[in-house]
Amino acid sequence: MVLSTTPTIEGSPIREYKGIVTGETIIGANVFKDFMAGLRDFFGGRSGTYEKVLAEAKDTSLSEMAERARLMGANAVVGIDIDYETIGQNNSMLMVTCSGTAVVI
Repeated sequence: MVLSTTPTIEGSPIREYKGIVTGETIIGANVFKDFMAGLRDFFGGRSGTYEKVLAEAKDTSLSEMAERARLMGANAVVGIDIDYETIGQNNSMLMVTCSGTAVVI
C-alpha cells in the first residue's frame, strides 16, 4: 500500500478513485509517563516517552486507514492529512486521526 500526503504519485497515474478513508487512534498517558515528562519539562530536553507514544498513535492510525483502503480494493492512499489533538479530562488522552483518498494506481 502506497501512502502519500501528495495528491498524486509521480509516475503512477490514478486509474480509479475508491473514496475517503480514515484512521483514528486514542491513547491515554499513564501516571508514570506524566511524571517522567514533568521531570523532563522541569530539567529541559525532549520527552522520549511522549514522542514514542505519538509515533505509536500515528503508525496505528495510518495502518488502520491503509487496511480500510485495502478492503475497498485500493492499492494507494493519496492526499493524507494527519491531525493530533488532546482530549479527555485534563487533556489526558491523545487522539491521532488521519484521512485520505483511497485510489488504484
